Amino acid sequence: MALLLRTLARQKLCVSRPRCSVLYVRNAAPMGTTAKEEMNKFWAKNTRLNRPMSPHLTIYKWSVPMMMSITHRGTGVGLSGAISAFAVAALVLPGSYPHYLDLIHSLSVGPFLIALAKIGIAFPVSYHTFNGIRHLWWDIGKGFKIPEVYRSGYTVIGLSVITAIATAIFL
Repeated sequence: MALLLRTLARQKLCVSRPRCSVLYVRNAAPMGTTAKEEMNKFWAKNTRLNRPMSPHLTIYKWSVPMMMSITHRGTGVGLSGAISAFAVAALVLPGSYPHYLDLIHSLSVGPFLIALAKIGIAFPVSYHTFNGIRHLWWDIGKGFKIPEVYRSGYTVIGLSVITAIATAIFL
């Protein structure tokens, strides 16, 4: 059918409306245009009609749920990458685990840096865990009202900080 229509259009048998009103499509793009030409026509039309561009992240007001969503995804990617890197290192590097533990102990870093490293490891784990529990709560249909979303968000942040600091202190 498309081949027939194309052939008729090329032979100019179907150029006027009265004779071929069934075959005439008013809003269809011509067969010979490229994607670049169509894109240029689209932007020219939007400029001519003074239409705004689509919104971008720079115009949005940042909110706690938005930042928590981004952080949840980031901690998920970071944790999976770290676990994968640790697993590959355990398979590829020579020596055993106690050898590398002794190597870390021989660096003689201060207690402040050790506590900072512990918090740096514990916070993403605790945050991702608590926020995952929050998502499970949402999966059963609870906590979707805006005040509840903010309250549960601040609760997750608070619990994550407390858990990370407690882990750094007690381990």
